[in-house]
Amino acid sequence: MATYLDFEKHIKQIDEELSAAKIKDDDPAVEILQKNLEKEVAKTYKNLSDYQKLQLARHPDRPYAIDYMRALLNDYYELHGDRAFGDDASIVCYVGSFVGRKIVMIGEQKGRGTKNKIRRNFGMPHPEGYRKVLRVCKLAEKFSLPVVFFVDTPGAYPGVGAEERGQSEAIARNLYELSQLNTKTISIVIGEGGSGGALAMGVADRVAMMKYSVFSVISPEGCAAILWNDPTKQESATKAMRITAEDLKSLELIDDVIAEPLIGAHRDKESAISVVGNYIIQALQFLDTQDSKTRLNKRYERILSFGAYKEE
Repeated sequence: MATYLDFEKHIKQIDEELSAAKIKDDDPAVEILQKNLEKEVAKTYKNLSDYQKLQLARHPDRPYAIDYMRALLNDYYELHGDRAFGDDASIVCYVGSFVGRKIVMIGEQKGRGTKNKIRRNFGMPHPEGYRKVLRVCKLAEKFSLPVVFFVDTPGAYPGVGAEERGQSEAIARNLYELSQLNTKTISIVIGEGGSGGALAMGVADRVAMMKYSVFSVISPEGCAAILWNDPTKQESATKAMRITAEDLKSLELIDDVIAEPLIGAHRDKESAISVVGNYIIQALQFLDTQDSKTRLNKRYERILSFGAYKEE
């Protein structure tokens, strides 16, 4: 069963009528309803608010990291564990073949269904998850394999155990190490890029966001609670924070916006996976034109360019 958001109620109504017409084999009605659906989709998605884009970024039917990895890779093999504490299931790491070349893909996985969500900790990594990321990245560096990150998390897990095992240190270590990792890296925000949990996998040569994804230092609910002591003002916070792909592109905090299907990746997963695959191919081709020293210098320069200040 498809999940519809509040602003998709007219799309839901047409979808239901279309399904009924198909069951009845009413071809004329199917043709009319299909055209009506296309018009309604164009109308609904033409002028989405920032808060509606946030809802799409969190949509439970969006493709998750594993969906992209298993669709794009051939002969893939999953790598487990940080070799220090344990294996964090909210972080998935695959090595495999992508369009004829060996590659490593790492992603944050939210999970589907109650049992799997609990197993994946709702996509909120523990310190051992980020240390697994770094271990696999160092392995990729050793064998000169490109690394692709899929970012999709509400944030790093804030529990007592995670803090006791050095959550902040693990994130900081990744920021430091990934900034100087000597191999090609690409980071793609495929859904919700939340706080340091996203930043820990957001340092790369090329950083991109799906059209209906978000990237922020804190959730809009958290921002509203801090600024206005009212978590229900998340819609105002979302607009003020400028966390959409278009906003971050205009601020030059990311390199590219990936144009997912108009109706969203949650309604057309195959097309979404296809455009992400094409983006990775183009990004790798661009990075292949640069030698290691040039690539590392450019990565460092773009990190230093973040932020703005004014001298008085």
